[in-house]
Amino acid sequence: MKPIAVASKAVRKYIMSHGEKASFRSPAPLLARGVFDAVDKPVSDRFTAGFGKEKIIPPDLFKKKYYIAGYGPYKPATGILDLPFAHALWLDDNTGRGAVVFVSLDVVGFMNIDVERVRGRLAAFCAQTGCRSVNVMSTHNHAGIDTMGLWGPLPRTGKNKKYMEIVFAAIDKAVRKAYEDRRPCAAWLGEIEVEGLQEDIRLPEVYSKTLTRVRFVPDDGSREIYWINFAAHSESLGGKNTLVSADHPCYLRREIKKAAGAETFYCVGAIGGMISMNNDTESPETTMKLGRDLAGFALAVRNETKLEPVINILRQEFYAEADNSALMAAARAKILEAREYGLGWASLGVGLKTEMSYIEIGRLRLLLLPGEIFPELVYGGYLDADHSACGDPPSFNPEPLAVTAGGEPIVVIGLANDEIGYIVPPNDFLLDSAAPYFDQPRDRLGRRHYEETNSLGPNTAPRIAEIFADMMQTVRAKK
Repeated sequence: MKPIAVASKAVRKYIMSHGEKASFRSPAPLLARGVFDAVDKPVSDRFTAGFGKEKIIPPDLFKKKYYIAGYGPYKPATGILDLPFAHALWLDDNTGRGAVVFVSLDVVGFMNIDVERVRGRLAAFCAQTGCRSVNVMSTHNHAGIDTMGLWGPLPRTGKNKKYMEIVFAAIDKAVRKAYEDRRPCAAWLGEIEVEGLQEDIRLPEVYSKTLTRVRFVPDDGSREIYWINFAAHSESLGGKNTLVSADHPCYLRREIKKAAGAETFYCVGAIGGMISMNNDTESPETTMKLGRDLAGFALAVRNETKLEPVINILRQEFYAEADNSALMAAARAKILEAREYGLGWASLGVGLKTEMSYIEIGRLRLLLLPGEIFPELVYGGYLDADHSACGDPPSFNPEPLAVTAGGEPIVVIGLANDEIGYIVPPNDFLLDSAAPYFDQPRDRLGRRHYEETNSLGPNTAPRIAEIFADMMQTVRAKK
Protein backbone atom coordinates (compact mmCIF):
# COMPACT_ATOMS: atom_id res chain seq x y z
CA MET A 1 0.00 0.00 0.00
CA LYS A 2 1.41 3.40 -0.96
CA PRO A 3 -0.55 6.31 0.56
CA ILE A 4 1.59 8.81 2.47
CA ALA A 5 4.77 7.88 0.59
CA VAL A 6 3.42 9.39 -2.64
CA ALA A 7 1.82 12.49 -1.13
CA SER A 8 2.74 15.86 -2.65
CA LYS A 9 4.91 18.32 -0.75
CA ALA A 10 1.84 20.50 -0.08
CA VAL A 11 -0.05 17.56 1.36
CA ARG A 12 2.95 16.58 3.46
CA LYS A 13 3.18 20.12 4.83
CA TYR A 14 -0.51 20.09 5.71
CA ILE A 15 -0.30 16.70 7.43
CA MET A 16 2.80 17.57 9.39
CA SER A 17 1.45 20.99 10.43
CA HIS A 18 -1.60 19.28 11.85
CA GLY A 19 0.57 16.62 13.41
CA GLU A 20 2.50 19.27 15.30
CA LYS A 21 -0.70 20.19 17.11
CA ALA A 22 -0.49 17.65 19.90
CA SER A 23 -3.82 15.98 20.52
CA PHE A 24 -4.91 14.81 23.96
CA ARG A 25 -2.93 11.70 24.73
CA SER A 26 -4.72 9.41 27.10
CA PRO A 27 -2.31 7.97 29.65
CA ALA A 28 -1.71 4.35 28.78
CA PRO A 29 -3.49 2.25 31.41
CA LEU A 30 -2.00 -1.05 32.42
CA LEU A 31 -3.23 -3.92 30.29
CA ALA A 32 -4.21 -7.19 31.90
CA ARG A 33 -2.20 -10.28 31.11
CA GLY A 34 -4.27 -12.54 28.88
CA VAL A 35 -5.90 -15.65 30.31
CA PHE A 36 -5.51 -18.89 28.37
CA ASP A 37 -9.06 -20.19 28.01
CA ALA A 38 -8.20 -23.86 27.58
CA VAL A 39 -9.40 -27.38 28.23
CA ASP A 40 -7.30 -30.53 27.89
CA LYS A 41 -9.80 -32.87 26.28
CA PRO A 42 -12.92 -32.64 24.15
CA VAL A 43 -16.32 -33.41 25.64
CA SER A 44 -17.92 -34.07 22.25
CA ASP A 45 -16.92 -35.82 19.07
CA ARG A 46 -18.18 -32.97 16.90
CA PHE A 47 -17.72 -29.28 16.28
CA THR A 48 -20.65 -27.05 15.48
CA ALA A 49 -19.97 -24.78 12.51
CA GLY A 50 -21.94 -22.25 10.48
CA PHE A 51 -21.22 -19.91 7.59
CA GLY A 52 -22.69 -16.58 6.56
CA LYS A 53 -21.87 -13.86 4.09
CA GLU A 54 -23.11 -10.40 3.17
CA LYS A 55 -22.00 -8.06 0.38
CA ILE A 56 -20.26 -4.81 1.29
CA ILE A 57 -21.03 -2.42 -1.55
CA PRO A 58 -22.61 1.06 -1.31
CA PRO A 59 -25.87 1.45 -3.28
CA ASP A 60 -24.82 4.94 -4.42
CA LEU A 61 -21.42 3.88 -5.79
CA PHE A 62 -22.08 5.66 -9.09
CA LYS A 63 -23.48 8.82 -7.49
CA LYS A 64 -20.80 9.57 -4.89
CA LYS A 65 -17.06 9.14 -4.73
CA TYR A 66 -15.69 6.07 -2.99
CA TYR A 67 -11.97 5.48 -3.17
CA ILE A 68 -10.12 2.32 -4.17
CA ALA A 69 -7.64 1.42 -1.42
CA GLY A 70 -4.19 -0.08 -1.48
CA TYR A 71 -2.03 1.87 -3.92
CA GLY A 72 -1.86 5.64 -4.47
CA PRO A 73 -4.45 8.07 -3.09
CA TYR A 74 -7.46 9.55 -4.88
CA LYS A 75 -8.67 6.81 -7.18
CA PRO A 76 -12.47 7.06 -7.22
CA ALA A 77 -14.17 3.78 -8.05
CA THR A 78 -15.58 3.75 -11.58
CA GLY A 79 -17.39 0.40 -11.63
CA ILE A 80 -17.77 -3.09 -10.22
CA LEU A 81 -15.90 -6.18 -11.38
CA ASP A 82 -17.26 -8.41 -8.61
CA LEU A 83 -18.75 -7.89 -5.17
CA PRO A 84 -16.64 -7.73 -2.00
CA PHE A 85 -18.13 -9.54 0.99
CA ALA A 86 -18.01 -9.96 4.71
CA HIS A 87 -17.72 -13.68 5.44
CA ALA A 88 -18.39 -15.15 8.88
CA LEU A 89 -17.52 -18.51 10.40
CA TRP A 90 -19.25 -19.64 13.60
CA LEU A 91 -17.30 -22.35 15.39
CA ASP A 92 -18.08 -24.12 18.67
CA ASP A 93 -16.20 -27.02 20.24
CA ASN A 94 -19.26 -27.92 22.36
CA THR A 95 -17.29 -27.84 25.61
CA GLY A 96 -19.83 -25.44 27.06
CA ARG A 97 -17.47 -22.45 27.02
CA GLY A 98 -19.16 -20.82 24.02
CA ALA A 99 -18.53 -20.36 20.33
CA VAL A 100 -15.86 -18.37 18.51
CA VAL A 101 -16.66 -16.11 15.56
CA PHE A 102 -14.23 -15.33 12.75
CA VAL A 103 -14.99 -12.62 10.18
CA SER A 104 -13.08 -12.17 6.92
CA LEU A 105 -13.49 -8.86 5.08
CA ASP A 106 -12.63 -8.11 1.45
CA VAL A 107 -10.94 -4.84 2.47
CA VAL A 108 -7.39 -3.53 2.63
CA GLY A 109 -7.36 -3.34 6.42
CA PHE A 110 -9.56 -2.83 9.45
CA MET A 111 -8.28 -0.81 12.39
CA ASN A 112 -8.56 -2.08 15.95
CA ILE A 113 -10.80 0.85 16.84
CA ASP A 114 -13.33 -0.49 14.30
CA VAL A 115 -12.91 -4.08 15.49
CA GLU A 116 -13.89 -2.84 18.94
CA ARG A 117 -16.95 -1.19 17.40
CA VAL A 118 -17.89 -4.50 15.81
CA ARG A 119 -17.56 -6.27 19.15
CA GLY A 120 -19.66 -3.60 20.83
CA ARG A 121 -22.43 -3.93 18.28
CA LEU A 122 -22.42 -7.71 18.69
CA ALA A 123 -22.20 -7.66 22.50
CA ALA A 124 -25.88 -8.38 23.14
CA PHE A 125 -25.92 -11.08 20.46
CA CYS A 126 -22.82 -12.70 21.95
CA ALA A 127 -24.38 -12.66 25.42
CA GLN A 128 -27.54 -14.31 24.08
CA THR A 129 -25.74 -16.98 22.06
CA GLY A 130 -22.76 -17.65 24.33
CA CYS A 131 -20.16 -16.42 21.86
CA ARG A 132 -16.88 -15.89 23.72
CA SER A 133 -14.67 -14.39 21.02
CA VAL A 134 -15.06 -12.23 17.90
CA ASN A 135 -12.14 -11.86 15.48
CA VAL A 136 -12.04 -9.73 12.34
CA MET A 137 -9.40 -10.20 9.67
CA SER A 138 -8.88 -8.55 6.29
CA THR A 139 -7.86 -10.17 3.02
CA HIS A 140 -5.74 -7.04 2.35
CA ASN A 141 -7.76 -6.40 -0.77
CA HIS A 142 -6.28 -3.64 -2.93
CA ALA A 143 -9.43 -3.36 -5.06
CA GLY A 144 -11.87 -2.68 -2.25
CA ILE A 145 -13.18 0.63 -0.92
CA ASP A 146 -11.02 2.51 1.59
CA THR A 147 -11.74 1.45 5.18
CA MET A 148 -8.69 3.09 6.74
CA GLY A 149 -8.64 6.63 5.31
CA LEU A 150 -5.27 6.73 3.56
CA TRP A 151 -6.50 6.55 -0.04
CA GLY A 152 -8.86 9.51 -0.31
CA PRO A 153 -8.32 13.05 -1.65
CA LEU A 154 -5.39 13.84 0.65
CA PRO A 155 -5.28 15.75 2.94
CA ARG A 156 -8.89 14.65 3.52
CA THR A 157 -9.69 11.15 4.63
CA GLY A 158 -10.92 8.46 2.24
CA LYS A 159 -12.83 6.72 5.02
CA ASN A 160 -16.54 7.25 4.37
CA LYS A 161 -18.77 7.01 7.46
CA LYS A 162 -21.74 5.81 5.40
CA TYR A 163 -19.68 3.03 3.86
CA MET A 164 -18.31 2.01 7.24
CA GLU A 165 -21.88 1.67 8.49
CA ILE A 166 -22.56 -0.63 5.54
CA VAL A 167 -19.53 -2.74 6.53
CA PHE A 168 -20.60 -2.88 10.19
CA ALA A 169 -24.15 -3.88 9.21
CA ALA A 170 -22.83 -6.54 6.81
CA ILE A 171 -20.63 -8.05 9.53
CA ASP A 172 -23.60 -8.17 11.88
CA LYS A 173 -25.79 -9.88 9.26
CA ALA A 174 -23.07 -12.33 8.22
CA VAL A 175 -22.41 -13.35 11.83
CA ARG A 176 -26.13 -13.87 12.49
CA LYS A 177 -26.44 -15.91 9.29
CA ALA A 178 -23.50 -18.06 10.39
CA TYR A 179 -25.24 -18.64 13.73
CA GLU A 180 -28.49 -19.67 12.02
CA ASP A 181 -26.53 -21.92 9.65
CA ARG A 182 -24.74 -23.85 12.41
CA ARG A 183 -24.77 -27.67 12.27
CA PRO A 184 -22.77 -30.55 13.78
CA CYS A 185 -19.69 -31.40 11.77
CA ALA A 186 -16.25 -32.96 11.68
CA ALA A 187 -13.18 -30.85 10.93
CA TRP A 188 -10.36 -32.08 8.70
CA LEU A 189 -6.98 -30.36 8.49
CA GLY A 190 -4.81 -30.57 5.39
CA GLU A 191 -2.17 -28.59 3.56
CA ILE A 192 -0.46 -28.41 0.21
CA GLU A 193 2.65 -26.72 -1.14
CA VAL A 194 1.74 -24.19 -3.82
CA GLU A 195 4.29 -23.85 -6.60
CA GLY A 196 4.62 -21.03 -9.10
CA LEU A 197 1.93 -18.63 -7.85
CA GLN A 198 3.86 -16.37 -5.45
CA GLU A 199 6.76 -13.98 -5.67
CA ASP A 200 8.85 -12.21 -3.04
CA ILE A 201 9.90 -8.78 -4.27
CA ARG A 202 12.15 -7.85 -1.35
CA LEU A 203 15.18 -9.77 -0.13
CA PRO A 204 15.58 -12.19 1.51
CA GLU A 205 13.44 -14.54 -0.54
CA VAL A 206 11.62 -16.16 2.37
CA TYR A 207 7.93 -17.01 2.41
CA SER A 208 5.54 -19.82 3.12
CA LYS A 209 4.26 -21.73 0.11
CA THR A 210 1.87 -23.71 2.28
CA LEU A 211 -1.84 -23.42 1.70
CA THR A 212 -3.62 -24.56 4.85
CA ARG A 213 -7.17 -25.87 4.58
CA VAL A 214 -9.64 -26.83 7.29
CA ARG A 215 -12.66 -28.60 5.86
CA PHE A 216 -15.82 -28.65 7.95
CA VAL A 217 -18.00 -31.60 6.94
CA PRO A 218 -21.58 -31.53 8.31
CA ASP A 219 -23.06 -34.74 9.65
CA ASP A 220 -26.12 -34.31 7.45
CA GLY A 221 -24.09 -34.35 4.23
CA SER A 222 -24.97 -30.75 3.40
CA ARG A 223 -22.70 -28.03 2.08
CA GLU A 224 -19.13 -28.03 3.44
CA ILE A 225 -17.10 -25.03 4.60
CA TYR A 226 -13.46 -24.55 3.60
CA TRP A 227 -11.24 -22.34 5.74
CA ILE A 228 -8.19 -21.43 3.65
CA ASN A 229 -5.07 -19.53 4.70
CA PHE A 230 -2.44 -18.50 2.14
CA ALA A 231 0.38 -15.94 2.11
CA ALA A 232 -0.08 -13.39 -0.69
CA HIS A 233 -1.20 -9.80 -1.08
CA SER A 234 -4.65 -9.55 -2.66
CA GLU A 235 -3.48 -7.05 -5.29
CA SER A 236 -3.60 -8.97 -8.56
CA LEU A 237 -5.61 -6.28 -10.38
CA GLY A 238 -2.75 -3.82 -9.95
CA GLY A 239 -2.40 -0.13 -9.18
CA LYS A 240 -4.23 1.22 -12.23
CA ASN A 241 -7.45 -0.62 -11.44
CA THR A 242 -10.50 1.48 -10.51
CA LEU A 243 -13.09 -1.32 -10.43
CA VAL A 244 -14.39 -2.50 -7.08
CA SER A 245 -13.52 -6.17 -6.59
CA ALA A 246 -12.51 -8.78 -4.03
CA ASP A 247 -9.50 -9.50 -6.28
CA HIS A 248 -8.30 -13.08 -6.78
CA PRO A 249 -9.91 -14.48 -3.56
CA CYS A 250 -13.30 -13.94 -5.23
CA TYR A 251 -12.40 -16.33 -8.04
CA LEU A 252 -10.86 -18.85 -5.67
CA ARG A 253 -14.18 -18.96 -3.79
CA ARG A 254 -16.21 -19.22 -6.99
CA GLU A 255 -14.11 -22.10 -8.30
CA ILE A 256 -14.36 -24.01 -5.02
CA LYS A 257 -18.12 -23.45 -4.94
CA LYS A 258 -18.38 -24.71 -8.53
CA ALA A 259 -16.13 -27.75 -8.04
CA ALA A 260 -17.04 -28.84 -4.51
CA GLY A 261 -20.22 -26.98 -3.65
CA ALA A 262 -18.42 -25.58 -0.58
CA GLU A 263 -18.37 -22.07 0.82
CA THR A 264 -14.92 -20.60 1.52
CA PHE A 265 -13.62 -18.52 4.39
CA TYR A 266 -10.31 -16.98 3.23
CA CYS A 267 -7.52 -15.21 5.09
CA VAL A 268 -3.89 -14.32 4.45
CA GLY A 269 -0.66 -15.29 6.18
CA ALA A 270 2.74 -13.60 6.57
CA ILE A 271 2.64 -11.34 3.50
CA GLY A 272 5.07 -8.54 4.38
CA GLY A 273 8.28 -7.91 2.61
CA MET A 274 6.57 -8.31 0.09
CA ILE A 275 4.71 -11.46 -0.91
CA SER A 276 2.38 -11.15 -3.90
CA MET A 277 0.83 -13.36 -6.52
CA ASN A 278 3.07 -13.91 -9.54
CA ASN A 279 1.20 -11.70 -11.98
CA ASP A 280 2.84 -9.69 -14.76
CA THR A 281 -0.20 -8.38 -16.64
CA GLU A 282 -2.46 -7.18 -13.79
CA SER A 283 -5.75 -7.59 -15.64
CA PRO A 284 -9.18 -8.96 -14.70
CA GLU A 285 -8.51 -12.04 -16.81
CA THR A 286 -5.23 -12.93 -15.11
CA THR A 287 -6.71 -12.15 -11.70
CA MET A 288 -9.53 -14.60 -12.38
CA LYS A 289 -7.04 -17.21 -13.55
CA LEU A 290 -4.87 -16.78 -10.46
CA GLY A 291 -7.91 -17.31 -8.24
CA ARG A 292 -8.90 -20.43 -10.16
CA ASP A 293 -5.33 -21.76 -10.11
CA LEU A 294 -5.09 -21.24 -6.36
CA ALA A 295 -8.44 -22.98 -5.95
CA GLY A 296 -7.01 -25.93 -7.85
CA PHE A 297 -4.39 -26.35 -5.15
CA ALA A 298 -6.99 -25.94 -2.40
CA LEU A 299 -9.12 -28.65 -4.00
CA ALA A 300 -6.09 -30.96 -4.35
CA VAL A 301 -5.34 -31.15 -0.62
CA ARG A 302 -4.95 -34.78 0.52
CA ASN A 303 -3.71 -36.64 3.59
CA GLU A 304 -6.08 -34.84 5.92
CA THR A 305 -6.14 -35.43 9.66
CA LYS A 306 -9.21 -35.08 11.84
CA LEU A 307 -9.17 -32.28 14.41
CA GLU A 308 -10.35 -32.87 17.96
CA PRO A 309 -13.22 -30.51 18.87
CA VAL A 310 -11.28 -28.29 21.27
CA ILE A 311 -10.82 -24.52 20.80
CA ASN A 312 -8.36 -22.89 23.21
CA ILE A 313 -7.75 -19.14 23.09
CA LEU A 314 -5.28 -16.65 24.49
CA ARG A 315 -5.88 -13.01 23.51
CA GLN A 316 -3.34 -10.40 24.54
CA GLU A 317 -3.69 -6.64 24.21
CA PHE A 318 -0.48 -4.61 24.14
CA TYR A 319 0.94 -1.22 23.24
CA ALA A 320 3.10 -0.77 20.16
CA GLU A 321 5.38 2.24 19.90
CA ALA A 322 4.30 4.68 17.18
CA ASP A 323 7.58 6.00 15.79
CA ASN A 324 6.14 6.84 12.36
CA SER A 325 5.68 10.60 12.54
CA ALA A 326 3.92 10.71 9.15
CA LEU A 327 1.22 8.21 10.13
CA MET A 328 0.70 9.79 13.53
CA ALA A 329 0.43 13.21 11.93
CA ALA A 330 -2.15 11.73 9.53
CA ALA A 331 -4.08 10.48 12.54
CA ARG A 332 -4.08 13.93 14.14
CA ALA A 333 -5.16 15.43 10.82
CA LYS A 334 -8.18 13.05 10.93
CA ILE A 335 -7.04 11.12 7.85
CA LEU A 336 -6.50 7.97 9.88
CA GLU A 337 -8.61 7.14 12.90
CA ALA A 338 -6.49 5.94 15.79
CA ARG A 339 -6.45 6.44 19.54
CA GLU A 340 -3.09 7.53 20.94
CA TYR A 341 -1.79 6.47 24.32
CA GLY A 342 0.98 8.18 26.19
CA LEU A 343 4.04 5.95 26.48
CA GLY A 344 7.03 7.37 28.29
CA TRP A 345 9.38 4.85 26.68
CA ALA A 346 8.33 5.61 23.07
CA SER A 347 10.38 7.87 20.78
CA LEU A 348 7.44 10.23 20.18
CA GLY A 349 5.93 9.56 23.58
CA VAL A 350 2.92 7.80 22.07
CA GLY A 351 1.78 4.37 21.01
CA LEU A 352 -1.25 2.48 19.81
CA LYS A 353 -3.11 -0.28 21.56
CA THR A 354 -3.40 -3.42 19.49
CA GLU A 355 -3.72 -7.16 20.09
CA MET A 356 -2.68 -10.64 19.05
CA SER A 357 -4.27 -14.01 19.70
CA TYR A 358 -3.02 -17.57 19.96
CA ILE A 359 -5.74 -20.11 19.12
CA GLU A 360 -5.67 -23.90 19.13
CA ILE A 361 -8.27 -25.79 17.12
CA GLY A 362 -7.42 -29.36 17.96
CA ARG A 363 -3.76 -29.69 16.95
CA LEU A 364 -3.99 -26.71 14.58
CA ARG A 365 -2.20 -23.75 16.11
CA LEU A 366 -3.04 -20.25 14.87
CA LEU A 367 -1.35 -16.94 15.57
CA LEU A 368 -3.49 -13.92 14.74
CA LEU A 369 -1.22 -10.92 14.12
CA PRO A 370 -2.29 -7.29 13.62
CA GLY A 371 -0.34 -6.36 10.49
CA GLU A 372 1.77 -7.46 7.54
CA ILE A 373 4.68 -9.32 9.12
CA PHE A 374 7.81 -10.11 7.14
CA PRO A 375 8.00 -13.92 6.77
CA GLU A 376 11.58 -14.10 8.05
CA LEU A 377 10.32 -12.80 11.40
CA VAL A 378 8.13 -15.90 11.54
CA TYR A 379 10.23 -18.61 9.89
CA GLY A 380 13.82 -17.31 10.03
CA GLY A 381 16.20 -16.71 7.14
CA TYR A 382 17.25 -13.14 7.97
CA LEU A 383 19.68 -11.20 5.79
CA ASP A 384 23.28 -11.39 6.97
CA ALA A 385 25.37 -8.34 7.87
CA ASP A 386 26.78 -8.03 4.35
CA HIS A 387 23.32 -7.75 2.81
CA SER A 388 21.17 -6.05 5.44
CA ALA A 389 20.47 -2.35 5.06
CA CYS A 390 21.93 -1.50 8.47
CA GLY A 391 24.93 -3.83 8.23
CA ASP A 392 23.80 -5.69 11.33
CA PRO A 393 23.86 -9.50 11.68
CA PRO A 394 20.78 -11.72 12.01
CA SER A 395 21.25 -11.74 15.79
CA PHE A 396 20.15 -8.09 15.78
CA ASN A 397 16.64 -9.40 15.08
CA PRO A 398 14.28 -11.20 17.47
CA GLU A 399 13.97 -14.96 17.60
CA PRO A 400 11.64 -16.11 14.81
CA LEU A 401 8.11 -16.68 16.07
CA ALA A 402 8.00 -20.28 14.82
CA VAL A 403 11.04 -21.04 16.98
CA THR A 404 9.43 -19.40 20.00
CA ALA A 405 6.25 -21.41 19.36
CA GLY A 406 8.09 -24.75 19.37
CA GLY A 407 6.24 -28.05 18.89
CA GLU A 408 3.67 -28.32 16.11
CA PRO A 409 3.90 -25.83 13.21
CA ILE A 410 2.10 -22.55 13.75
CA VAL A 411 -0.11 -20.95 11.09
CA VAL A 412 0.04 -17.15 10.92
CA ILE A 413 -3.05 -15.12 10.06
CA GLY A 414 -2.13 -11.55 9.17
CA LEU A 415 -4.17 -8.35 9.38
CA ALA A 416 -6.16 -9.87 12.22
CA ASN A 417 -8.09 -7.53 14.53
CA ASP A 418 -5.98 -4.56 13.39
CA GLU A 419 -3.76 -3.23 10.59
CA ILE A 420 -0.59 -1.67 11.97
CA GLY A 421 1.25 -1.85 8.65
CA TYR A 422 4.46 -3.67 7.78
CA ILE A 423 6.43 -5.40 10.52
CA VAL A 424 10.07 -5.19 9.38
CA PRO A 425 13.21 -6.92 10.71
CA PRO A 426 15.32 -4.37 12.63
CA ASN A 427 18.57 -5.18 10.82
CA ASP A 428 17.00 -4.24 7.47
CA PHE A 429 14.96 -1.23 8.62
CA LEU A 430 16.07 1.94 6.80
CA LEU A 431 14.57 5.44 6.77
CA ASP A 432 15.29 8.44 4.56
CA SER A 433 17.48 10.85 6.54
CA ALA A 434 15.83 13.99 5.15
CA ALA A 435 12.17 12.90 5.14
CA PRO A 436 11.80 9.79 7.31
CA TYR A 437 8.56 7.85 6.77
CA PHE A 438 7.74 10.06 3.76
CA ASP A 439 10.45 9.29 1.19
CA GLN A 440 11.78 5.86 0.31
CA PRO A 441 15.57 5.67 0.60
CA ARG A 442 17.93 3.35 -1.20
CA ASP A 443 20.44 1.40 0.83
CA ARG A 444 24.12 0.92 0.03
CA LEU A 445 23.19 -2.04 -2.18
CA GLY A 446 20.72 0.00 -4.22
CA ARG A 447 17.54 -1.53 -2.75
CA ARG A 448 14.57 0.77 -2.17
CA HIS A 449 12.99 0.64 1.29
CA TYR A 450 9.30 1.31 0.79
CA GLU A 451 7.71 -0.85 3.49
CA GLU A 452 9.25 1.18 6.31
CA THR A 453 7.14 4.20 5.29
CA ASN A 454 4.02 2.19 6.11
CA SER A 455 5.17 0.71 9.39
CA LEU A 456 4.88 1.85 12.99
CA GLY A 457 8.64 1.77 13.32
CA PRO A 458 11.72 -0.40 13.91
CA ASN A 459 10.64 -1.59 17.36
CA THR A 460 7.40 -3.24 16.28
CA ALA A 461 8.99 -6.60 15.46
CA PRO A 462 10.84 -6.92 18.78
CA ARG A 463 7.68 -5.89 20.62
CA ILE A 464 5.60 -8.57 18.92
CA ALA A 465 8.30 -11.17 19.59
CA GLU A 466 8.39 -10.15 23.26
CA ILE A 467 4.62 -10.34 23.64
CA PHE A 468 4.42 -13.69 21.86
CA ALA A 469 7.16 -15.18 24.03
CA ASP A 470 5.22 -14.13 27.12
CA MET A 471 2.03 -15.60 25.65
CA MET A 472 3.74 -18.93 25.04
CA GLN A 473 4.90 -19.00 28.66
CA THR A 474 1.26 -18.58 29.70
CA VAL A 475 0.20 -21.40 27.38
CA ARG A 476 2.89 -23.79 28.61
CA ALA A 477 2.19 -23.00 32.25
CA LYS A 478 -1.38 -24.24 31.82
CA LYS A 479 -0.37 -27.51 30.16
